Amino acid sequence: MAADLSFEGCNFLRQRLVLATLSVKSVRITNIRANEDDPGLKDFEASFIRLLDKLTNGSKIEINETGTMLFYKPGLLSGGPVEHECNLQRSIGYYLEAVTLLAPFCKKPIRLNLKGVTNDRYDPMVDIIKTVTIPVMKRFMVDDEGFDLKILKRGAPPGGGGEVMFSCPVRRNLRPIQFTDPGKIKRIRGLAYAMRVSPAMCNRVVNAARGVLNQFVSDIFIYTDHCKGAQSGRSPGFGISLVAESTTGSILSIQTASSPQGEGVSVIPEDLGKEAAEMLLEEIYRGGCVDSRHQSLALLYMILGHRDVSKILTGPLTPYTIQFLRHLKEFFGVMFKIQAQKSEDDDDDDRKTGAESKVLLSCVGVCYTNINKTMV
Repeated sequence: MAADLSFEGCNFLRQRLVLATLSVKSVRITNIRANEDDPGLKDFEASFIRLLDKLTNGSKIEINETGTMLFYKPGLLSGGPVEHECNLQRSIGYYLEAVTLLAPFCKKPIRLNLKGVTNDRYDPMVDIIKTVTIPVMKRFMVDDEGFDLKILKRGAPPGGGGEVMFSCPVRRNLRPIQFTDPGKIKRIRGLAYAMRVSPAMCNRVVNAARGVLNQFVSDIFIYTDHCKGAQSGRSPGFGISLVAESTTGSILSIQTASSPQGEGVSVIPEDLGKEAAEMLLEEIYRGGCVDSRHQSLALLYMILGHRDVSKILTGPLTPYTIQFLRHLKEFFGVMFKIQAQKSEDDDDDDRKTGAESKVLLSCVGVCYTNINKTMV
């Protein structure tokens, strides 16, 4: 029987627990904020562990009295209908981002009802999960039917009050991909939302964003969603998500939002819209076939695919992705071949294209099989 994998500290807790679940390897994490004034697991981390327990059958979880030591022995992914009240310290996207890594390998198609904060500045907004994460997942599926994310209510921090329903089919295997041509940006789509503030906030954000983006692309459409009544959550807030789509199907996204009520400096809608447009241009400059936030999702699915070569071109690897690659080696024993790429057309002027920092990653899948999925 394989020995437990041991880690220290609170960093990358979700990564470790998700990969432990998929690889069916026990993990022991010690010294969780042991030297801080408030040691141990935070409430949102404990909430995520409870969700993980609901999604699995037979997991063994041990936490010491101070919360500074966690032992996790994963059970089998069960799926099915699950309800969970997310801790308001983190948004629903914090939980969904991890669930999307696990959902296709459950015993039953997952139908997950999550309640809490739907849109904030840091975790992926539910709109990004719907318009970007799910399409990336579908690239690895032979049959992409059964995916859905319904936003029933929106909720801004700190009060939350949002609710979503996430549905994902189960798959026995994932297919390898060859996604090395990011193409050219052909259109930009987006959504500006407002909760418990004037509906004019949405239009002001959109106009400011278009004022920057219209200089580069003509095909731009940004929807507005002004929530009212019970659909607007418990706290005021507004924000925007933008998605750039290329000629080859790559999707690059960003998001930003106003500061939570009572925290930080008030944000002017025009400044927020301009900031969002500049963030999208920066993401496009970084390039690649997936954006910074979805690098780890693509790399995990490549590892779990058929025993064949998969390749993907990304922009510069984020610190989160770099650690994810290390964890993939520890949990699955697979290493990626990493090659820096340069544009053939812009050898003399790479700084203008961001091409000097693109990365080609390739690996051979482990042929991960969902043993819960009945053979047809």
